[in-house]
Amino acid sequence: MYPKKELAQIIISACRQFEIETVVISPGSRNAPLTIGFSNDTDFDTISIVDERCAAFFALGIAQQRQKPVAIVCTSGSALLNYYPAVAEAYYSQIPLVIISADRPRHLIDIGDGQTIRQENVFTNHILFSANLEEGRTEMNCNMLTEAFSMLTQVKGPIHINAPFDEPLYETVDAMKAYPFKVDQQIEMDDVAYKALSSEWNTAKKKMILVGVHYPDRELELLLDKVANDPSVLVLTETTSNLHNHRFINSIDNLIFNLTEEEFTSLQPDILLTFGGLIVSKKIKRFLRDYKPKAHWHVNELRAFDTYFALTKHIKIDSRTFFEHFSKLTHYSNGSDYESKWISHRDHTNEKHKEYLEIAPYSDLKVFESILETLPENSGVQFSNSAIIRYSQLFKMKDSVTVFCNRGTSGIDGSTSTAVGAAYASANRVTLITGDLSFFYDSNGLWNRHISKDFRIIIVNNSGGGIFKIIPGPSTTNSLHYFEAPHELTAEHLCKMYGLEYATADSMESLKAGLENFYEGEQPKLLEVFTPNDQNDQILKQYINHLR
Repeated sequence: MYPKKELAQIIISACRQFEIETVVISPGSRNAPLTIGFSNDTDFDTISIVDERCAAFFALGIAQQRQKPVAIVCTSGSALLNYYPAVAEAYYSQIPLVIISADRPRHLIDIGDGQTIRQENVFTNHILFSANLEEGRTEMNCNMLTEAFSMLTQVKGPIHINAPFDEPLYETVDAMKAYPFKVDQQIEMDDVAYKALSSEWNTAKKKMILVGVHYPDRELELLLDKVANDPSVLVLTETTSNLHNHRFINSIDNLIFNLTEEEFTSLQPDILLTFGGLIVSKKIKRFLRDYKPKAHWHVNELRAFDTYFALTKHIKIDSRTFFEHFSKLTHYSNGSDYESKWISHRDHTNEKHKEYLEIAPYSDLKVFESILETLPENSGVQFSNSAIIRYSQLFKMKDSVTVFCNRGTSGIDGSTSTAVGAAYASANRVTLITGDLSFFYDSNGLWNRHISKDFRIIIVNNSGGGIFKIIPGPSTTNSLHYFEAPHELTAEHLCKMYGLEYATADSMESLKAGLENFYEGEQPKLLEVFTPNDQNDQILKQYINHLR
């Protein structure tokens, strides 16, 4: 049973030819031809999720893990707008999503009917390509889809296909026609001037490599190790970088929390080389903006953000290819203490870190120590945003644990849905570590029949947006209530409704007990950890002061 609509057949044919494997469908009537077509085609794994915002983030989690495009299908009207947060996240995180929206034909737009909004080019500011199709325009539709999917295969990110269908919508046929699509030629990447770059690099006294969000890549780790085997090179990574080496400094904030002006000047690089996605640490961003490098090179095949207002070169190529060539031309620099000085400072800070945690009272900080220590080897973790991802930056992650977080836009929306999608797609266990506001904001993410049995959620519930007590500003006003949004909610009844095993902790003893068997069993589990809202920020400040 296939849709009679030619336009639906063309879209389905394009998805098949361009190797879309997973299609997440939200219910509706205008998208009936697409729903019928995809759900009856065994080439696609089709999943039904009602809430479009959750559906889009769920698909994003799948695409994030598999590094392959995932399609999402919705009906016309406001349904499409609910995709927008995930579309923006996919755009800035360079995650491949295919947004397919059903629409009314143009002559039915703006006539006063329900669910008729202006859908064409609705994602203009956050999309790689918008394909506005028309019924009856076969050649044009095929050409436009070829262009859209060609863009998707060359540069990761979201594309939007808007498909207007006139009634009737539910007519079917026994077979579909095949439509040919030809992939456009590849976009030419930069012809990188490696010799000139290496010459400038080899003569610089202080080189800093800063890695943002990145997929685990053992080959890249080895190449980066070769470049970093130089006393004038300092490598800084983040929790989300997923690259490991005993010399790399992964707790950036710990390193620079309490530096003097003289030490900041000493740390200031001649050349800053960045790659990967966006950076979490506000401290390193502030440092590099105040103590600008003489040159900033960014390696990325799509875009380069001038994050530190010092960008001098955008190297349009993927990071592994770049280091494959660049590593052969870099030279060992004698006489520099740039790396050794800051490695020594890191080691001192690590000792102070351990020292404080031995005496630290029960708090968000202590909870994170216990949670991260007990994460299973060879598993994945999804962090929500705000204070959660920042706390994770204070600790060294296990090398075998892969880390992801929606840092494209850094919003709290969609963290649960993304984690559920990641768990669905991953061969390894996935744990979501989330704050209370982020979890409750996206609680519809659990309205999903495809939650993996080994999926785990840990909520650090400090009864509101605790970050607003940490960052300067909100607590000096008389409006903290509006920033922090305090509450007395718990996840107990949500777990009962969605079939998750539920447990709580409110002390180190109960936390230890709660984590002891947390990763055993064949049912999704949620552990809600309650921490002292009135003490967390003070304990964190004491920790920062102690690092000095």
